Parts: sequence; structure tokens; C-alpha cells
Amino acid sequence: MEHFNEYHLDPKQFPFLNIFQENWQAIRDEFTRFNKDVSDEELKFTYDVLGPKSQTIKTKRNSKYSAFGILFQGLFIDKYIQLHQIQYPDYNTQEASEKALALREKYFPNLANVIEKANFTDDIIRNAYFGTFHPGLDIKLHVNDHPHMNRGYLGLIVPEGDVAMKICHEQLYWYEGKVMVLDHSYPHCPHNYTNYDRTVLVIDFFKPEQPREEAIRFEKELVAQRMQDNPYSLGVFGKSDKAKEEDFMKYGLAHQLEWDKAL
Repeated sequence: MEHFNEYHLDPKQFPFLNIFQENWQAIRDEFTRFNKDVSDEELKFTYDVLGPKSQTIKTKRNSKYSAFGILFQGLFIDKYIQLHQIQYPDYNTQEASEKALALREKYFPNLANVIEKANFTDDIIRNAYFGTFHPGLDIKLHVNDHPHMNRGYLGLIVPEGDVAMKICHEQLYWYEGKVMVLDHSYPHCPHNYTNYDRTVLVIDFFKPEQPREEAIRFEKELVAQRMQDNPYSLGVFGKSDKAKEEDFMKYGLAHQLEWDKAL
């Protein structure tokens, strides 16, 4: 039986995630078809515009992580670009928004439909993007400063071997077709020590137990600061993601307590 705790949460607590699991193969097929059929121009646009960029989360050596998505802070990316009037080196705001909409309608109609159904009543889903760990990836210890949200991972392409999330004293694994839910305010560092890509759909959602007005207010303040610092973060990453001294101590203490228990 799988063990859950304060940072590794039981996905059954969040029934709105069921629709993602039920449609995981269709979502994976859209991602696979995109990679097969995408043109060079579309691929450049995808990673220039649709991928949240971090200036603080670092990888070890030359390992790579790539991401792109269609929903950020509860808005489809074309609407998010318009709301924040994001300007790109190769695209103006209107052009980027139109291209984002066209790409979503061409490649990801099933995913968009699943998100709309999950958000039918209260817009609980805030971000939805594909995250790929390329072979050899090793991300340094960090936190994600989203106390108003939990993060779900829907396994889409998960190779066998050592590809895992190290959080506190545990090493957790993704599985295809299953959602893993974490509280990312705990220090963590994922890796992929296999020879194959690992891809999940990242699903950020409001914590249901938190008052919604409070969560929305915090999100607006956090996103405003992050967009001011780095508009290409899409509000997902920010300076506060960098692990502080107390985070390293918290991470080390969790290991020490587990070792002491074992001894």
C-alpha cells in the first residue's frame, strides 16, 4: 500500500484529477503526435513562448529540462499573453497570442477539453504543462513558493530505471497513467539517471481546504511580482524558488531523522 504524508498526498483526495487519469492515453497521444508532426517553426515558437522559464532553478552539469503548456494561472496561454501584454524578441503580443491559440487547437484539443471539464465549476486547475526530464537530468535542491497550491504529475512517458523525485527522506517514482501529488513547499530535487526521456503533465491546483479568496489574492500578488521580474516565467517560477539555508537544513534533518530511526 502506498504511503502518504504531509508532502506526498493521496490523489484520491482530489476527485477533479480523475478526468486527467481517465484521459491520460489521449493526452499522451497528443504529446507524441505533436513531437512527430510539429514543424521547425512551430517547435521554436513552442519553446520560445509556451514554456515557463526559470532564472533560479538550476541543473547540475549540462543536463536538460524542457517544458511547455497551454494553461497558466487559470488562463489558456493565448489569453494569458494578452492579459500581461507579453512581448517576445521574435513575436509581438498579438502575434504570439494568435499563434498560441492556433497551436493549441491544432495539437491539444483533448487536453484543453479535459481542463475545461475539470474547471467547469470553480477554476481549481491553475497550470497545465508538459515537463520532460532528458537523460542525465539532475536538478539542484529547490522549493516552489506556492503555499496556495499543490502540484500533480500525470505520468505520460516514464522509462524504467532511476528517474525519481527526492523530497525529504523519500525517493518517489512516477507511473504512467497515475497522478502523483506533492506539496512543493518542501525542499526537493528530481533526477533522471536513465537513457530515455521522462514526460509528465504538470497540474497545479488550488488547495481545496484553503479559502478561495485568500488563494486568489496570494496568486495575484505572487504572479505580479514574478511577471515583473521575468515575464517569460509565466508566473510559474520566481526568485523565491531558490533554496535557502534553512531549506538545506530542513532537507538534511529529514534524512537524519530517518537514519536515526533506522539505526
